[in-house]
Amino acid sequence: MRPVFLNLFAIRMPVGAVVSILHRVTGVLLVLLLPLALYLLQLSLESSAGFARVLAWFESSAARIAVLACVAVYAQHFFSGLRHLLLDLDVGVALPAARRSASWVCVGSALVAVAIGIVLI
Repeated sequence: MRPVFLNLFAIRMPVGAVVSILHRVTGVLLVLLLPLALYLLQLSLESSAGFARVLAWFESSAARIAVLACVAVYAQHFFSGLRHLLLDLDVGVALPAARRSASWVCVGSALVAVAIGIVLI
């Protein structure tokens, strides 16, 4: 029998499922951003002119937004990873506790992003 309901955007997923999917997506984003981070590190360590170029790039508005996005992605991945680690250790596996911890992941990552956004602006 074929599935009847295939519209994935109309399915209401619980917060734990959303956090789990976001953990995977942010992990992929962090891996994809690693070459850029390594390039900027290499450029900044090559010479004082390279360091000045990287510093000038980080002072632009686009770079600040990019850094804020990277921090938000990292914070979500970090807090979600801690949640998954605790779930693997059988801490908070009951449904109400799991839902609470998933909500706290979202709150914590949002607070970190807001705090860094205030510092960057």
